[in-house]
Amino acid sequence: MGHDHDHHHAEGNIKVAFFLNLGFTLIEIVGGFYTNSLAILSDALHDLGDSLSLGLSWYFQRLSKRGRTKTFSYGYKRFSLLGAVINSIILIVGSVFILIHAVPQLFRPEETNAQGMLYLALLGIVVNGAAVLKLRKGKSLNEKVVSLHLLEDVLGWVAVLIGSIVMIYFDAPFIDPLLSITIALFVLYNVYKNLRKSLLIILQGIPKEIDIEEIRDKLKGIEEIDDIHGCHIWSMDGSYNILTIHLVVHKNYQLSEQYYLKQKVKSILKDKPISHITIEFENPNEYCELEHC
Repeated sequence: MGHDHDHHHAEGNIKVAFFLNLGFTLIEIVGGFYTNSLAILSDALHDLGDSLSLGLSWYFQRLSKRGRTKTFSYGYKRFSLLGAVINSIILIVGSVFILIHAVPQLFRPEETNAQGMLYLALLGIVVNGAAVLKLRKGKSLNEKVVSLHLLEDVLGWVAVLIGSIVMIYFDAPFIDPLLSITIALFVLYNVYKNLRKSLLIILQGIPKEIDIEEIRDKLKGIEEIDDIHGCHIWSMDGSYNILTIHLVVHKNYQLSEQYYLKQKVKSILKDKPISHITIEFENPNEYCELEHC
């Protein structure tokens, strides 16, 4: 029930962030042409990509709430992750586009309306800041990626605000394309980190917050267990983690005794961020093809 509430909360947060971002993107496009600011037009392109990404994230977050089906036995949890990956790809394309246009402008800067940039920067900080506050407590990877994008926007607008103030008092039009390049490189750096994390989940890597050797050592402390193998841990979406494990026990325990052992294992691992545990018991002389996995 709590998990469903988290998904509903995430969907609502992303929905609000989507409409805030889309509305402000339209203002940015108009403002960018009005102020003749490459930095603002570049950020408008960035925000347009973000709006598309947020729309996709909203859709995938809704889709991720569906239960299991004949096609997807774990349900649609990983579709939320797909939204995060698409988010990252869109931002990479947008940032490269910005760099291609901003670098030449650095050597041939044009005059901009610095005062208009200042007003837009203040509005940008307020709007994107509101969206970040809405998403800051999100638990899903999708929410975290979206929240990071919006936080980057806030920092970008702070940079534009500072740049516009400098240009009001000094003749330094090169600051505008320089801001564009700085924002694009900052976004690319953070997208790289998020995409790497998303790919780790897709490739079923061990979640960084879980130490598999520590789990082995803890379970080996149970006197009924002789050996452990076939231990695999992966994540569905960055928060729903799954453990499967084979436990070699002293003797052929009855079902009631196996239930007791399962509860002991789950009790030992209750402080770990593991949402689902599958345990298979084996006798000492029983052959298992996963013994060396």
